[in-house]
Amino acid sequence: MLEIFEPKKVFMYFEELTRIPHGSGNTKAVSDYCVQFAKEHGLVYYQDEWNNVILVKEASSGREKDTGVILQGHLDMVAVKEADSPHDFEKDALPLSVEGDWISSTKTSLGGDDGIAVAYALAVLADDSISHPRLEVILTVDEETGMTGAKEIDLSILQGKYLINLDSEEEGYILTSCAGGLNGEIELPVQYVEAEGTFLVITVEGLLGGHSGAEIQKERANAIKLAGRLLHTLNEAAEIGIASFYGGEKDNAIPRSSTIELLVTEEAAPLLIELIQAEEEIYRKEYASSDGGLHLKIEKGGVRKERVLTPAAQEKLIFLLVNMPNGIQHMSIELAGVPETSLNAGVAVLTEHYFSLTVSVRSSVRSRKHAVSAQLKYLTEFLGGEYRVRGEYPEWEYKRDSKLRDLAVSVYDEMYGKKPVVQAIHAGLECGLLLDKCPGLDIISIGPDMKDIHTPKEKLSISSTQRVWNYLITVLERIS
Repeated sequence: MLEIFEPKKVFMYFEELTRIPHGSGNTKAVSDYCVQFAKEHGLVYYQDEWNNVILVKEASSGREKDTGVILQGHLDMVAVKEADSPHDFEKDALPLSVEGDWISSTKTSLGGDDGIAVAYALAVLADDSISHPRLEVILTVDEETGMTGAKEIDLSILQGKYLINLDSEEEGYILTSCAGGLNGEIELPVQYVEAEGTFLVITVEGLLGGHSGAEIQKERANAIKLAGRLLHTLNEAAEIGIASFYGGEKDNAIPRSSTIELLVTEEAAPLLIELIQAEEEIYRKEYASSDGGLHLKIEKGGVRKERVLTPAAQEKLIFLLVNMPNGIQHMSIELAGVPETSLNAGVAVLTEHYFSLTVSVRSSVRSRKHAVSAQLKYLTEFLGGEYRVRGEYPEWEYKRDSKLRDLAVSVYDEMYGKKPVVQAIHAGLECGLLLDKCPGLDIISIGPDMKDIHTPKEKLSISSTQRVWNYLITVLERIS
């Protein structure tokens, strides 16, 4: 399908990657694909037990003395789909579609983040006509679920001093620093009692969601937090019993939907349905600019018996959802318009023994990242729950003197007649971890235009992919 687009090798490798299931935690096949690529092209390669891969191509003739360059991206993708999609991320190829300038996948995420980085890297390695210094390609795993690969990978073989990360999603921007982060895991013990009443299923739906780093500043509604707010309102109005609660799909994605199952008295049901409809109007006005499709879907069942939370457990669950912080906590003072500290309630589920909630915390200031985490811990333990931290990664600090950044700006200006935007971002990149392992690296991050990453609406620009390829090749040719 994509072979008609230029550069042919980039789109060929990208399409081949979309045929290999490679959601986070399922990267063995795509890692082996990269190893097979190395064998076919006579490249030195390293594959570790985590499925990280390093590929090495020696410098072009005459460029042996030039400083080596590292290209870096990650092999895994955020695997999410629409509720009515039959796609199986464990075995199915992605159902690609092209509309105008955009490539997408029907009702599923595309994996442009970060499949296009892998495609770029393989295309560079496969093309002997490109003039380049020694190239070292780092392809890590499970970036989307805590950067496990970047934490575990051994980089002692590397010789390069310049690193071009290809995990950016906006052409014309050169990224030079990013936030650090961690995942906070909350487990609140719950108990149940048998009850009888009218069964209601309420679904918060129609939200845009998005990347919890790149789009947190857009103030989009969080379906988990909104469900908590609704529960508090209903609990104040009448006696309710929570039978089930779940929402969100990925830690680092703003949840687009959540579902609550309730038992209520037969007499209170009409009142509560009216109240839900009234709350929907309130929420729609509040989020008219960010989530125009917001909807509170109500399904009414008959009278039945169900296990519901005890009053004490229910009160704690609602208290947690209403009072836990969410969204932007601090904006950067030095970098106008850039969030400094934020958090996102990403995945919630009510199980037999616990209400579990995973929160993604980000900050470019390490002490504030830890302060927000401590706040979550205090709140959780106050309610009798347990709090754990996993997947912590460091921030990538801004380098005042950067030859690579200066060259990248100069080349962009020369090619397009305007200077790129040099920017820090709030989303997490692996650069901080790689810099910890290889102190002194000179790093930038670039990439083509993508929209709605980490959602089923994700799409990749064809023309931007072409331009960024030309830009990348020119930078490689000019590095000395």
